Amino acid sequence: MVTVDRPTRGYRVFQGVNGLILTGVVVVTLYPFLNIVARSFSGERQIRAGEVTLWPKGFNLTTYEIVFQDATFWRNYGNTVFYTVVSTAVAMLLTTCYAYVLSKKHLRGRGILVGVAVFTMFFSGGLIPTYVLITSLDLKNTVWALALPNAISVFNLLVMKAFFESLPDELEEAAQIDGLSTYGTLLRIVLPLSKAVVATMVLFYSVSFWNSWFGAFLYLDRAELMPVTVYLRNLIAGATGGTGAGAGTEQLTQVAANIQAVTIVLTALPILCVYPFVQRYFVSGVMLGAVKG
Repeated sequence: MVTVDRPTRGYRVFQGVNGLILTGVVVVTLYPFLNIVARSFSGERQIRAGEVTLWPKGFNLTTYEIVFQDATFWRNYGNTVFYTVVSTAVAMLLTTCYAYVLSKKHLRGRGILVGVAVFTMFFSGGLIPTYVLITSLDLKNTVWALALPNAISVFNLLVMKAFFESLPDELEEAAQIDGLSTYGTLLRIVLPLSKAVVATMVLFYSVSFWNSWFGAFLYLDRAELMPVTVYLRNLIAGATGGTGAGAGTEQLTQVAANIQAVTIVLTALPILCVYPFVQRYFVSGVMLGAVKG
């Protein structure tokens, strides 16, 4: 007869407290977003009166209709998709190659390369020198002005490096015996075993590039090249009496109370749609990459 040890009283108390804390975290995290969604579908008067909590009051689609009918909005949305895809592809290529090189302990000058990467976490060239560099390289009004300056995140680089170091050396040795080159080993052996960390890094980079607007604000001068984040920023500026407003802003000033909520919902929607497909890789990718450092 098999006996099962019952959880101790202290362990049950720990589980209860842990459950309460996690429930509180979920509520604190989820409530603001649900409130934003409710505000985006609510009337201006109800929002100003503070009547909107988790359910729309005075159901209103005026702001959505104005934005959706604007061709500039869809063009800028397409720009954002293009910029995000290209920038994420460039970032993943450079980060993966750099991390794979740094994971080789026999590499000469490895400490210097790691030090150079870590140095950039704390020190940068500054806004003005970076702007002068981008301009002098004739990268303004191109996707490379957005992709190259942020191509390697040092945090992501170190996570991938630690993950590659956790892989058994025998796998690569066997691949070399079978005649695979360094690139063949990376593409056919290492990357297929690194789906978790790769998916996690793709998520990190894509969210960062999707939400980024300041780089485009600096380096893109033509309205048809702007990403949707700059478009929505201009709508908010126009709705609150600022300058540089985009198309349709005169109408949006009439619904200024919910324009910010609409902006947040439209910006977050694509990421929310993508996240479920990479969620199963997210925790394992971060944890496996954090085992070594």
